[in-house]
Amino acid sequence: MTTYFNYPSPALQEELRTIAHNIVASGKGILAADESTATVGKRFADIGLENTEENRRAYRELLFTADSALNDNISGVILFHETLYQKASCGTSFAELLKQRGIYPGIKVDKGVVNLFGSEDECTTQGLDDLDARCAQYKKDGCQFAKWRCVLKIGKNTPSYQAILENANVLARYASICQTNGLVPIVEPEVLPDGDHDLDRAQKVTETVLAAVYKALSDHHVFLEGTLLKPNMVTAGQSCKTKYTPEEVAKATVTALQRTVPPAVAGVTFLSGGQSEEDASVHLNAINAYPGRKPWGLTFSYGRALQASVLRAWGGKPENVKAGQEELLKRAKANGLACQAKYVAGSIPSFAADKSLFVKAHAY
Repeated sequence: MTTYFNYPSPALQEELRTIAHNIVASGKGILAADESTATVGKRFADIGLENTEENRRAYRELLFTADSALNDNISGVILFHETLYQKASCGTSFAELLKQRGIYPGIKVDKGVVNLFGSEDECTTQGLDDLDARCAQYKKDGCQFAKWRCVLKIGKNTPSYQAILENANVLARYASICQTNGLVPIVEPEVLPDGDHDLDRAQKVTETVLAAVYKALSDHHVFLEGTLLKPNMVTAGQSCKTKYTPEEVAKATVTALQRTVPPAVAGVTFLSGGQSEEDASVHLNAINAYPGRKPWGLTFSYGRALQASVLRAWGGKPENVKAGQEELLKRAKANGLACQAKYVAGSIPSFAADKSLFVKAHAY
């Protein structure tokens, strides 16, 4: 094995490092608004709204034009391809609108999961073939970071070595291509919450997956200081009969990270994984309050856990735009406080704070 390779140029290192660290600045996190057209359709169906391009544009405009207080807690927004090229009613592109607010535009670049042949219903993620050209164009069009999601499933025989290795290498190749084009890669190896496994099993699987991911990132010479990790919190399976406290979830999560994630990584932006809005905030707060070495910013990259109340308050009606925006501000503030271990459970009630957001075998 050769040990000769080149790190990115000093200028590129500084650019990537700066973007990554700004995204995980104290009290700030990411709004994941990168749902595919089909997924948005499911969300709209819940509120009786037709899934048209104009309705999708109007909804994203609601999110991106909320009061300036949003800037206090949101540092980046992950966009879907369609959204990147849409404009607000004023004629300004969404990417430029976010930039003017001091919020980094990001982009989802994977093309969804496909089955792994010979596995027990496991999968990998596609989209590498033309990724270099797409990343170059996205950078020109204003994006500063990207996201790629891989999915691992806990079962009697899963995740398999095949699935762990394949997904780790896909994430590493994606991250390398992103950095070549000046985009900070968010590396997302999600261990799904589906199943009846306990907290100990979830922790062991998460540790095994993360260890493989960072071995692959090292093998591909990815500049860790210019990356972000988007992992699942370590929680028991949705069907597990044992209920664990936020402190137990925090201990399992922080321990898993301490054992696997290099200190060089700029930050950890947790996904919500189908938790309710309130649980996602409470668990994030407990993770940040947990004692011990935590050399990374520990923040959020939430989709459903920032938008469930927004959608229900808005209901697709123009007269309810402000009501929807107020719900977004509430959840953003709650999570901003949680990043600093300052959130008090139940102190910021919202429209659907306690509603379960779990979706079986969730796909974007």
